[in-house]
Amino acid sequence: MKRRFLSMNQWVVCGALAIVAGSTAPAVADIYMHEDGNGVIHFTDAPVNRRSRVFIRHIEDDRKVRTTFRFSGYSRDPGLFETIIDSCATEYGVDKALVKAVIRAESGYNPNAVSPKGAAGLMQLMPKTAQGLKVTNAFDPADNIRGGVRYLRFLLDTFNGDVRLALAAYNAGLAKVARYGGIPPYRETRDYVARVMDYRRAYGDD
Repeated sequence: MKRRFLSMNQWVVCGALAIVAGSTAPAVADIYMHEDGNGVIHFTDAPVNRRSRVFIRHIEDDRKVRTTFRFSGYSRDPGLFETIIDSCATEYGVDKALVKAVIRAESGYNPNAVSPKGAAGLMQLMPKTAQGLKVTNAFDPADNIRGGVRYLRFLLDTFNGDVRLALAAYNAGLAKVARYGGIPPYRETRDYVARVMDYRRAYGDD
């Protein structure tokens, strides 16, 4: 079997094609990443060398959706992170209101938040995802937000700018969205997408 060897942009194209084919039960597997000698990050469907590591792990059990720890209100003043959010949103070309909405839904602006599944920080990055995004300290607001926004950019590109699908993948995993050809039929994920979209509209009116 010939291994696919994809750069970031190539993977984005293939990811979009996988969603289009989702209704025909697409094959899903772990996604590996490695950085070559020129600093280019590549994504593959199988490890190609010793530097390859899992970026997104496919889980067969549909019940194992990432669940974040919910907060009844803000634990910190959102304004404390405004400068970081502005900088990262501009750097990666992601809507600032969307970034704020994800942070609010994920952690309630608590930089020390940890979910039962081990997601950490403001944007609730899973350990493997944080590692793949080169986030060295998930509890550092600048490091966490930059990693989270970079991941959002990747998901938005993968799903051709479809914010709802990107959010579903952020919550349930890219492989699950590809498998179902859309937002997975999980109440937690569907509620998450709706909540973030509501928050985004609210922040867009600021």
